[in-house]
Amino acid sequence: MPERVIARLEDVSLAFGERVVLKNCSLDIVEGAITCIVGLSGAGKSTILRLIDGLIKPSTGHVYVRDQDVCHTSERELNKIRRSISLSFQFAALLDSLTLGQNVSLPLVENTRMAGAAIAKVVDKALDAVGLQYAYDNLPAELSGGMLKRAGFARAIVTDPELILYDEPTTGLDPISVHMITKTIMRLRERSSGTAVVTSHDLPSIYMMADYMAMLFEGAIIAYGPCDDVRKSQNPIVQQFLAGEEAGPIPI
Repeated sequence: MPERVIARLEDVSLAFGERVVLKNCSLDIVEGAITCIVGLSGAGKSTILRLIDGLIKPSTGHVYVRDQDVCHTSERELNKIRRSISLSFQFAALLDSLTLGQNVSLPLVENTRMAGAAIAKVVDKALDAVGLQYAYDNLPAELSGGMLKRAGFARAIVTDPELILYDEPTTGLDPISVHMITKTIMRLRERSSGTAVVTSHDLPSIYMMADYMAMLFEGAIIAYGPCDDVRKSQNPIVQQFLAGEEAGPIPI
């Protein structure tokens, strides 16, 4: 049975002024899988997440979610599409003045008509899923870096999205926290049978969680497929990147 694609970039190009970020970039996101996007710093990995979420539009090309072109749709339809997508920001982006429970509840407070008691129950469930059920009343300043990341995950899953976009979820964390975050992403995918897209530089973490892997280089996806296949790629750019070698076709 062919795998279903939940989101797709099709010949996407994007420039900010004279700076070209993406050039004829195409990528399929397989439903129910974890797809990890790798590439050099500043390559445009986070830009791909924002394109899928409809936060920015490409200069040319198309971005589809559930076969709907998010580049050429009304704001009303785009908002409907966004309800099935959650973006977990690199630095969690929690509001310092709100407790953890209040931060996680924000998507429900702002976008639903659920009663307070019902919201609290859903928030409890989301916090439990990321191992933070005891921290409902804590302020962000009272949490460690890894806990803040997981709190961001809880907010991302509280609306039960079909697609979660994780922007550099392991950046700046110690190895134990990286392992915990990676396992949390895997557990959340299994728990919800949802789809995840992860941008990251942490190769051991990627190898642990990725079903599919894509490498972005000079604005285009130069390698894509099951993680093990990409790791075995004969493309010298891919091999230099994965090996972390200075010598090779990637200019240092």
